[in-house]
Amino acid sequence: MSSHMDWQRIYDFWFPVDLSDADIGDHWRMLTWWMRGGANAELLKFEPVVRAAKAGRLDSWLATPRGRLSLIIVLDQFPRGLFAGTPEAYSADPQALRIVEDGFGNGHFEALTDPYERFFYFLPYAHAEGPDHLQRTRRIVAISEQAVDEAPEHLKPVWQFSLSQARANFEVISRFGRFPHRNPVLGRTSSPEELVYLAKGDFVHLRSPLVASSSAISAIG
Repeated sequence: MSSHMDWQRIYDFWFPVDLSDADIGDHWRMLTWWMRGGANAELLKFEPVVRAAKAGRLDSWLATPRGRLSLIIVLDQFPRGLFAGTPEAYSADPQALRIVEDGFGNGHFEALTDPYERFFYFLPYAHAEGPDHLQRTRRIVAISEQAVDEAPEHLKPVWQFSLSQARANFEVISRFGRFPHRNPVLGRTSSPEELVYLAKGDFVHLRSPLVASSSAISAIG
């Protein structure tokens, strides 16, 4: 295998268009595709890559910032589309989290200049459950607030939606210390408060960017 071409294949699949000069409609369309798991059926061809990544056979990708980002996407995003509704959807979260933390320490995160690269880089901070989860989600809120401040005026609604998601995740982890919607999948017993939350069904990861603002609806429609 050529490690460079391998991660480049992932990178090009996940970032198929240059959004640097795109209008807000293109941004909403891309965000919607991402939130649908990169159109899940398209992920099937990458299942062997996920298996290789989980086995540590793609650690050579960690040598460069975008290689690291591509491995994060394989471990964090792809399982959620490929294995939705099963424990395997979350099984690589601890591994992805370690890779993210190492990249925060060695400068790889700072080397990424595109806001969407940074967005997908730090998502395992939100996704990986654990004792420091609240601290991590608090950091994501801060990063998301900075992204809104730095976004061009015409794109602020996109990043305000991202910020609203970060704040909502922070609220869930503040209340429960974990994501209750995973309880049935992971065989966990839900607390009475979690059962009330589950009955409402307003899960952060299912909120659609299409209704984030009236401008989004008109742009995509």
